[in-house]
Amino acid sequence: MRRSNLTAPVAAPADTPPDAELTVDSRELLAGRTELKIAHAGSIYRLKVTGAGKLLLTK
Repeated sequence: MRRSNLTAPVAAPADTPPDAELTVDSRELLAGRTELKIAHAGSIYRLKVTGAGKLLLTK
């Protein structure tokens, strides 16, 4: 199994209220990749860019 190179969650700027909506650009999140895995509540999800340029999230 390949380990992630992320060591900490992405944090909002210090002046952002904790209940504020956070928008992340998909290009920043994917960092040049077409697919990434997201660990959430004990499960692994896959976020993939389709051939049509849309995002697909699967478990």
